[in-house]
Amino acid sequence: MDETRTPFRKLDKDLRRIGHVEYATQAVGRPLIAPALGLAFIVFAAMLSALFLGLDDTPFVVICAAAFGAYMALNIGANDVANNMGPAVGARVLTMGGALLVAAVFESAGALVAGGDVVETISKSIVDPAGIASTSVFVGAMLAALVSSAMWVNLATAIGAPVSTTHAVVGGVMGAGIAAAGLSAVSWGTIGTIAASWVISPVLGGAIAAAILAFINWRIVNRPDILGAARRWVPVLVALMAGAFAAYLTLKGLKKLVAVDLSGALLIGVAAGLAGYLLSVPVVRRRARGLENRKRSLKTLFALPLILSAALLSFAHGANDVANAVGPLAAVVHVASSGDVTAQVAIPKWVMVIGAFGISVGLFLFGPRLIRMVGDQITKLNPVRAYCVALSAAVTVILASTLGLPVSSTHIAVGGVFGVGFYREWDEGRRVRRADGGRKAGKRHGVEERKRRKLVRRSHFMTIVAAWVVTVPASALLSALIYLAIRLALS
Repeated sequence: MDETRTPFRKLDKDLRRIGHVEYATQAVGRPLIAPALGLAFIVFAAMLSALFLGLDDTPFVVICAAAFGAYMALNIGANDVANNMGPAVGARVLTMGGALLVAAVFESAGALVAGGDVVETISKSIVDPAGIASTSVFVGAMLAALVSSAMWVNLATAIGAPVSTTHAVVGGVMGAGIAAAGLSAVSWGTIGTIAASWVISPVLGGAIAAAILAFINWRIVNRPDILGAARRWVPVLVALMAGAFAAYLTLKGLKKLVAVDLSGALLIGVAAGLAGYLLSVPVVRRRARGLENRKRSLKTLFALPLILSAALLSFAHGANDVANAVGPLAAVVHVASSGDVTAQVAIPKWVMVIGAFGISVGLFLFGPRLIRMVGDQITKLNPVRAYCVALSAAVTVILASTLGLPVSSTHIAVGGVFGVGFYREWDEGRRVRRADGGRKAGKRHGVEERKRRKLVRRSHFMTIVAAWVVTVPASALLSALIYLAIRLALS
């Protein structure tokens, strides 16, 4: 009996070993799927450039630029889009799959429909074109800027830090410009303005998000009749959102389709706000029926506005930030084909397609990590808090445009998340002191409670702030080194 079973027992052991090997192979191979697909997209972009320009007529430098532009677009999708979708996912209003789908559709639509067809070849006037000695020097500088900015954003994504891709590109152009034409070619006034945005953007975005949350707590959340207050004030907040996003999209997302100045954008915002109020009053009243008079019921009332705001932010982001990926690529294509270094060049449609779909592919392959970090790991978000973050992004851009202040949309969005979290910490401490009979009586207990309940993770705060501060100098140094390597290889 035992002799007959022995071969089967050996066979079972062998099959189990094979099964363990298969599981181990899958575990090892699974993390390689996304990079492999990303590499496939980069190769596709390089082939697309040769297809549209003609295989025999396409300079090799253009094929390389197309590959690097696709690489940058993947990193923009992996890093930047988290700022738009993170709050909605963290608030459990959108699933990760739903957020990826909404973001991909609206990012691509923004890039293809409203993406600017003209871009400054020397990004943000960082470097004087007159300082560029020749077309070959210019092309080398653009390639170095593109590669360095993409590598820096890739590194920031790996460490879990949402950074400004615009600042990365600016740093890349600055570093390559210095290496190619010297310090005198750089517009240091513009660099100073960008440095100011490191502080202005997150502080302003955080303050506005905290102010909106304080208002909602005051007028809705802390009222005895929560639903009655919500029926009265949610339409007002929706009107503010409609007006803010109408003006925001007019200023930032529809420049290609509609040329409107700031005053015209504000008038459009007022009209959209009035329409939003009139439409939302019956909707809010209908959705409020049957809900309990609890804070949790506010999720139903704020869910749809939050989804719409995330979609609109993605549309505006796609329209604006696609140039970070395809701007240097378009400049290389233009110079390689015409031999003329000009201040502005038209972006070909196939270049825009690489940027638009590259952002979506990068979002699907690598975006979930940063989306979870922004939505879950900085501070706890619910629909009301996430709505404050989304609304602050639009309001801050409009306010900054009115005052002439430089801002970064990435810094505003993440600053809004921090602002909401730090406001909650302050509010919790105030409640503890009040419950303990005043500031002096409850000082010791309040300090201990605040130490125990940190509502903002300090480790993420320090990592993100450090990444913001070093983005421009780090990408500049990397770009200068890459440019010098390119010149050495070609000499």
